[in-house]
Amino acid sequence: VTHSVPACIGSMMINGKQLDNESPVSIFAVNKCYATVQEGTFFDGSGFAALVREGYKVRSDVNITLEFRTTAVHGVLLGVSSAKVDAIGLEIVNGKVLFHVNNGAGRITATYEPRGTNSLCDGKWHKLQANKSKHHISLIIDGNLVQTDNPYIQSTSADTNNPIYVGGYPADVKQNCLTSKSSFHGCLRNLVLTKGQQAELFDFSRAFDLRGVFPHSCPGAEH
Repeated sequence: VTHSVPACIGSMMINGKQLDNESPVSIFAVNKCYATVQEGTFFDGSGFAALVREGYKVRSDVNITLEFRTTAVHGVLLGVSSAKVDAIGLEIVNGKVLFHVNNGAGRITATYEPRGTNSLCDGKWHKLQANKSKHHISLIIDGNLVQTDNPYIQSTSADTNNPIYVGGYPADVKQNCLTSKSSFHGCLRNLVLTKGQQAELFDFSRAFDLRGVFPHSCPGAEH
């Protein structure tokens, strides 16, 4: 077995003596256990998850669905960006959700603005769907649809072949369709990217780089 156990371990005794896990000699990728947990992936606000090392090709069409829960009004949700301008990005800025797409001719943005500044950042689960179909983009948050006009109708394909960064990204990686550098603090679950009939559910425990991300559980909802 080469991977860690996704679980909580407590009250460990060796030869009748209890181990002190409050002050370990060294610690790596171990988080505290929570009295109540939910299914999902916890992002502690310091890092990111990197998926698809070999590169994800956005091209003309992609549909992204996920659920998020946060109390922070800023945070990167997802980005895929080429070294040029072609890219897509999803982020929370000032309590609004922004979906940016650049097919090469210029960035366009669909913005979902809730009625109250904190109504999306209330520590409850919210459903997000971001759709790019050639030059059309739309955003659906909790069933509310936002669409935006695209003046660049000749440009339809975001030519990427790059990793998907979720919850943030490394300082040395360019993200042309993200305005925020704030790492996401909260929980995500059910991240699915769909192209045509092919839907891919991403398991964060299979990320090729995880920093400040705990893939197997979320602390229970904050009260």
